[in-house]
Amino acid sequence: MGANDVREAEAAPALGIDLDTITIPQLQERMTDGSLTSSALTSAYLHRIRTVDPKINSVLRTNPEAPAQAAASDVRHRTGRVLGPLDGIPVLLKDNVNTRDMPTTAGSLALAGAPPDTDATLVTRLRDAGAVILGKTNLSEWANFRAAAPTSGWSAVGGQTRNPYVLDRNPCGSSAGSGAALAASLAQVAIGTETDGSIVCPAGMNGVVGHKPSLGLVSRAGVVPISSEQDTAGPMARNVIDAALTLAVLQGPDPADPATFAAPQVTAQVGDLAGKRIGLWRLPELGPEVDAVMTRAAEKFRAAGAEVVEVTPPYQDRLDELEFPALLSEFHRDIDAYLATREGPQDLAELIEFNRRHPEEQTCFAGQELFEQALTAPPTTDPQYQAMRAELTDLAKRSIDETVAEHRLDAIASPTNPPAWITDCARGDDDVIPSSTPAAVAGYPSTSVPAGSVGELPVGLLLMAGDQQDSALLSLAAAVERELAAWRPPKFLPTQDR
Repeated sequence: MGANDVREAEAAPALGIDLDTITIPQLQERMTDGSLTSSALTSAYLHRIRTVDPKINSVLRTNPEAPAQAAASDVRHRTGRVLGPLDGIPVLLKDNVNTRDMPTTAGSLALAGAPPDTDATLVTRLRDAGAVILGKTNLSEWANFRAAAPTSGWSAVGGQTRNPYVLDRNPCGSSAGSGAALAASLAQVAIGTETDGSIVCPAGMNGVVGHKPSLGLVSRAGVVPISSEQDTAGPMARNVIDAALTLAVLQGPDPADPATFAAPQVTAQVGDLAGKRIGLWRLPELGPEVDAVMTRAAEKFRAAGAEVVEVTPPYQDRLDELEFPALLSEFHRDIDAYLATREGPQDLAELIEFNRRHPEEQTCFAGQELFEQALTAPPTTDPQYQAMRAELTDLAKRSIDETVAEHRLDAIASPTNPPAWITDCARGDDDVIPSSTPAAVAGYPSTSVPAGSVGELPVGLLLMAGDQQDSALLSLAAAVERELAAWRPPKFLPTQDR
């Protein structure tokens, strides 16, 4: 199937709308006036999954109940009982988010048996809002926290997900399937999860929008963990307004997740860049072509009336030293607690043995070095660990807070990602991407929007701000999205010369 064939396949069945560019408010307007039904929309996305996804391998399974959920939404639309902006909107879930009616595997054969007993809290919120749960997306197995040299987008359950822009390139991890599926317009929105970079990097590398919420805005109950100190689920979409509307459904306090809090509902009013102050953190180590994309973005911001000042957030070397050993201890604690709720291995030691006994778990890369290191890491009750985590979180917050205060910034902006590298199981990833770390470790929000491309490969612009500034950050991201106007559909090219 060539690029033209793919685009033709995407177009059927005809809805009279462009699924690549239409937004949730526009879809709701059409469902309200009767010119579109959720059933037709859901059917169109399921058709795309059947015809387009074989090229990129992003969707693990579709939900047999999706058509019935769409039909129920159509009844609500006809009778004036719409549950909100997500009613009837097809959503894909990363396959580390518990669903009672579909397997939840984290990409591992160890969890490929019976589904969880209950939905994740965020899935309950989506169902209560009338969303159509379309299916589950592939991911980097165990959210890329298994091997020292993993290949993002690969799992033993799902195989390798490919980047829709250039198929031999990587989609970035660990929400690889969610990002690739959105780029190929296989759902209106998707849910990703992040510990450090796993929402924003796939968003940047697949040319879509990803928002990592403030820690505690979205419940993690029922989500396969790495670290409760940093983990969060969040929305991914092809535009900022859809991400904001999805986050407004996901957010809220949950007794099952003590970190959650009540907050005003997230909004994203498209503002104006005039008078905004943006700190540009260039990260030249990502290469001159990425830096050129940042320079062009800064020029557009200035032309729109923003002030752009160059910044370098402090403490980055120390964050790099502290983060990984802290995550090892936290992973051991949190994965043991999660495994005890599922059939299969009941703790990390049993999981390591499972992988040793199953050669299918070693077909792309054999290693599980991070598992083995986590097994022997100090417990989270250890005073040295506790001091390390306290310093780590404090420095991450200060790296953003001090930079924002010193330069009187509305946000810090940096490149989200380098151009996608060639996927290679033998070599593993080429993903030294420091921009996500300050917000991820601090628990502060960050949003990636398309900024441009290097050749055919998308590059994102990452915006970050202070704690619980999600609404303000999304509003700024909407203005940035409008000024950059960088999104373009993928061509499903087999390769790129450079």
